[in-house]
Amino acid sequence: MAVGELSSLAVVMEAPERLSLTRLELTEPTDTDCIVDIEWSGISTGTERLLWSGRMPPFPGMGYPLVPGYESVGIVRQAGANSGRRDGERVFVPGANCYRTARGLFGGASQSLVVAGPRVLSCPTALAEQGVLISLAATAYHALYPNGSQGGVLPDLIVGHGVLGRLLARLMLAADGAAQPTVWEIEPVRMTGADGYAVVHPDQDPRRDYHCVCDVSGDASILDALVQRLAPGGEIVLAGFYDKLSLSFAPAFMREVRLRIAAQFLPRDLEAVMALIASGRLSLDGLVTHQASPLDASSAYQMAFTDPSCLKMVLDWRQLS
Repeated sequence: MAVGELSSLAVVMEAPERLSLTRLELTEPTDTDCIVDIEWSGISTGTERLLWSGRMPPFPGMGYPLVPGYESVGIVRQAGANSGRRDGERVFVPGANCYRTARGLFGGASQSLVVAGPRVLSCPTALAEQGVLISLAATAYHALYPNGSQGGVLPDLIVGHGVLGRLLARLMLAADGAAQPTVWEIEPVRMTGADGYAVVHPDQDPRRDYHCVCDVSGDASILDALVQRLAPGGEIVLAGFYDKLSLSFAPAFMREVRLRIAAQFLPRDLEAVMALIASGRLSLDGLVTHQASPLDASSAYQMAFTDPSCLKMVLDWRQLS
C-alpha cells in the first residue's frame, strides 16, 4: 500500500474548544494490524471533556491536533496475516494511534482505523451501539477489583449517577454477596433509572459512616466533603478523571483516610466484563441516550459535555456510507 493511499475522516480537536471533521492520512498497516471500519464511537465526558476544554493535565501523547475516542465498535475490513483477527469480524476498539498528521489520543473517533490485532476485542453483534460502553464497564470493573479478582471492600457509596456510576452499581449487584450501594446525584434528571439501589441527593443523606466511597463525578473539589462522610479508616476511590485535587489534611488525618486512584483498565478487566455481559449478569441497556452523525460532531460533543440528560452520546459513522 503506497504512502498516503489510506485515509479516513476523523474527529480532530484542533485546539481547546475547536473541533472539526477532517480527512487524515493513516499509517500503513503491518501484517499484525487490521483495518477497521468504525460503525459507532462514544464520547467520554471525563477525559475528552478535559481535552476539549484545554484543562487536560500533562499526559503521554497529549497535544493538538489530536483525535479523541477510546470507545469504538466496527467491522474488520482487512485483517493482517498475523493479526489474529478475521475479515468481517465485529470488534471493540479501545483507541488507535494511526494518524500521520495528528496525535492519536485516544484515536478512536474515526471512520476507519489501523490498529494492532491483539488490541481489539471481538464484540457480539447483538450489542450494536451498546458495544461502545465496554470501555466504561471495564473502567468500573477495575475500580471495584483493582487486582483483577472479586473480593475486598466494595463501595457502599457511589458519587455520580452517570453511565460510570450506573455501571458500578450494576456490577456490584452482579457480584455474589455484595450489598446494595447508595448513589449520590445532584442533577434531578439523572436521579431516575436505578434498579435495585437507591439514588439520593447528598443533602438528603445523613450518613457519616461509609467505609468506602467511589467517586465518578470528576468534581475536583469534592474530597473534603467525602472525608466528612467516612467512618474511621475509610477509603476514597477516585474513578473519575480530574485536573487538580486538593485536600484539607487535618480531617483526613483524624479519620486515617485511605485514598486510592483507579487507573486505566487492563485487558483482564475487558475480558471480565465481556464474560458478565455474555452471561446476562451485566446489562448495558438504557445507557446510550443520544446518537448523532459525525457531520454534527461539534454540536454532539457540546451536548455530551453540557446536557445532563445526555448519559452517553454516540457518533454513528454508518451515516457517512
